[in-house]
Amino acid sequence: MAEDSNDFQLIKDFISGNESAFNKIVLKYQQKIYWHARRMAGNHLDADEIVQEVLIVLYNKLKDFQFKSSLYTWIYKITTTRSINYLRKRNLKQAFSLEDNETKLEMSKDDIVLDLESKEKLEKLENVMQELPLRQREIFIMRNFDEMSYEEISKITGKSVGGLKANYFHALKKIMELMKNYEN
Repeated sequence: MAEDSNDFQLIKDFISGNESAFNKIVLKYQQKIYWHARRMAGNHLDADEIVQEVLIVLYNKLKDFQFKSSLYTWIYKITTTRSINYLRKRNLKQAFSLEDNETKLEMSKDDIVLDLESKEKLEKLENVMQELPLRQREIFIMRNFDEMSYEEISKITGKSVGGLKANYFHALKKIMELMKNYEN
């Protein structure tokens, strides 16, 4: 709770006109926003776009914060929503795009995660995750990468714990099947 009270004070300071309070919030949460967006989008360029959108929303909407949840929960929810909206727009643009696939492949090659032992396996997992429906991908990321409980995920998404468990199970099953296909 000390964390929440510190965040709440930063919000109050920002609302009172202290711009540096917003900078402190950004410094504290920017990396978490980036990595959640990165896992949702599957690449650095899209994640950067999403982070920029999230920061703009935070700046404009922070004055409306209700103090009913933690700041992190609120930011996470915004990041998830912005990621999903961004991906829907991106997929729509790709469907009507005249851009050739070779250009898209070159862009993704530039987007390799630095200094990880299993770059190839991580790349496969990221590709597989992109094949999941958005809701399943969201739950899988929250459980495995952000290590959230079903109760925490329920607060963020507004979905029932039972429904989340079902989505997670389906996501896990599909990922295991797809990973086997990638290895063959």
